[in-house]
Amino acid sequence: MTETPFLIRPFEDGDVDDVAAVWKSCELSRPWNDPVHDMEFCQGHDNARLFVGLEGGRIVATVMTGHDGHRGAIYYLGVHPDHRGKGYGKRMTMQAEIWLRDLGVWKLNLMIRDDNLNVRKFYESIGYEMELRTVMARRLDGDD
Repeated sequence: MTETPFLIRPFEDGDVDDVAAVWKSCELSRPWNDPVHDMEFCQGHDNARLFVGLEGGRIVATVMTGHDGHRGAIYYLGVHPDHRGKGYGKRMTMQAEIWLRDLGVWKLNLMIRDDNLNVRKFYESIGYEMELRTVMARRLDGDD
C-alpha cells in the first residue's frame, strides 16, 4: 500500500475555511477567538507565520507560530482527529521551530490549558519540558 505524502506549506488566502474546520475539529477555537481574525492578524505581521499540513491535497494539520523579539510561541497546533498518530503534530511543531530558529529565536514557549492532559503528554513526548511560571492575561479589545 502506498502511503499518501504529507506536505507542509505556508498558509494561503484560500485556506481560511479549511483551516477553521481543522481548528474546530481539534476544539482549538473558542467563542472569544474569531478564527478568521486570528488568521488575518497572523498574516499581517512579519514576525508570525501560519503553516498548513496537507495529506492528499487536503489540509489536515496547522500550526501558527511567531515571536515577540525575545521568545517564540506556538499557537493553533492541530491535527484533524482522523489523521492523528501519523507524526503530523511533531512535523508541524518542527516546522515552527525551524522557522523561528532561522530568525535567530533561541527559545520557544507554549501554553496548554490545565485540563488538556493529552496535549501536555504530546509535547513531553517530543522533548518539551514544563517550566513553573504564572501566566497572567488581560484583554485589550474592550471585552473585559
